Amino acid sequence: MEVKQIYTGCLAQGAYYIESDGEAAIVDPLREVQPYLNLAKDRGATIKYVLETHFHADFVSGHLTLAQKTGAPIVFGPNASPEFETHSAADGERLKLGNIEIEVLHTPGHTMESTTYLLRDETGKPHAIFSGDTLFLGDVGRPDLAQKSELTIEDLAGHLFDSLRNKIMTLPDDTIVYPGHGAGSACGKNMSKETVGTLGDQKATNYALRADMTRDEFILEVTDGLSPPPGYFPMNVAMNKKGYDSIDSVMQRGTRPLSPEVFESVANETDAVMLDIRATHEFVERHIPRSTFIGLAGGFAPWVGAMIVDVKQPILLIANESQIEEAITRLSRVGFDNVLGYLEGGLEAWVDNGKETDHIETADAQAFADSLDANPQTKVVDVRKAGEFASEHVEGAIHISLEFLANKIDFIPKDETFYLHCAAGYRSLIAHSLLKARGYHNAIDILGGFKAISKTDAPRTHAVCPSSLK
Repeated sequence: MEVKQIYTGCLAQGAYYIESDGEAAIVDPLREVQPYLNLAKDRGATIKYVLETHFHADFVSGHLTLAQKTGAPIVFGPNASPEFETHSAADGERLKLGNIEIEVLHTPGHTMESTTYLLRDETGKPHAIFSGDTLFLGDVGRPDLAQKSELTIEDLAGHLFDSLRNKIMTLPDDTIVYPGHGAGSACGKNMSKETVGTLGDQKATNYALRADMTRDEFILEVTDGLSPPPGYFPMNVAMNKKGYDSIDSVMQRGTRPLSPEVFESVANETDAVMLDIRATHEFVERHIPRSTFIGLAGGFAPWVGAMIVDVKQPILLIANESQIEEAITRLSRVGFDNVLGYLEGGLEAWVDNGKETDHIETADAQAFADSLDANPQTKVVDVRKAGEFASEHVEGAIHISLEFLANKIDFIPKDETFYLHCAAGYRSLIAHSLLKARGYHNAIDILGGFKAISKTDAPRTHAVCPSSLK
């Protein structure tokens, strides 16, 4: 028996390869399926099942493509009803895989079709669970992503309580837990940085598995403090349920080189987002006016989803040529399949054609601190998350989390210069590009973000400013 976790950091997502006696199953595969095919081929195994724990919201699964390429059936648990052929497994059904079995445990709560797969070893003993978004390390799945008209968040949380107590916590403490996500995912609020654990450890440390927790306490705790889910989540669910284009056709369409003239023409004709994915310093120094910055080197795919939202939005890439295929792959993971091509020759070709460019005005943290000392009324906008801001921030700073900036842009001063920062400089540049596209050209980026500010004598507070915006 062999189990391999295939973890993708930018999505904080875990897919799994399970093998026994030449037969393999893949749990929650990503959109690009070649790594799973290569792994099975290298090990001389045949992929027998494609197992889905639920309809994912934060990424588009590779279940359809993998099934097409291997002939393996796609398996969902009860209540799934996708719009393509699958094997709808019954609760308690056991799937034979070589010398082992995988038992289907219906564990509704995160979604009503959520299923945990219990791996039983050659003797039939529980060995591991592939818990999807039902149980994480340190947390459980949020119960607000799959509401139907007859179900409230509290109803779903109640189902989750029952699933955990009746299906998962009854398993032996040495059962290995392989979760669907780790820290950084928007599918939970308190996930551990660890990506593999044991059920016993979770019973001892996970707030949601407290032995003395009542149903009402559980519902209250798992529903408290949930931030709004990203806007692209329902679109990903629809793609996972209804189907999508193959990654091969998406790649072919997106890798079309476009001359500066054609690039500009396509942008105007289609109202495409000109997405600049280069390094932060490159965007700061020079970029195409009204282009959107979301650097490939950061939390690229989730931020694309949060800032662009509509997965059908046409996109044109501004990148170094070596980044193109990786960018299209990562965009497709979150359902953004409508990449129309990229700027051939990059920004250098744009400049050589005599076309206009823009830049970001910057200041180092000490210069900002000096400015604040000379003029305490200087405006500062902090685009970090609410928890980061609450922990420590510049006194008097206006707080608007980046993901809400577009809806709260009226709180940004347009008639005076202001400073803008995040934690280290990535998110603030996304904010700069959004503001510039909307006519704000009066922001100064603080290099190094709050990390650099904290090393100066700029006045800071540990208390949340009463006038801050959340």
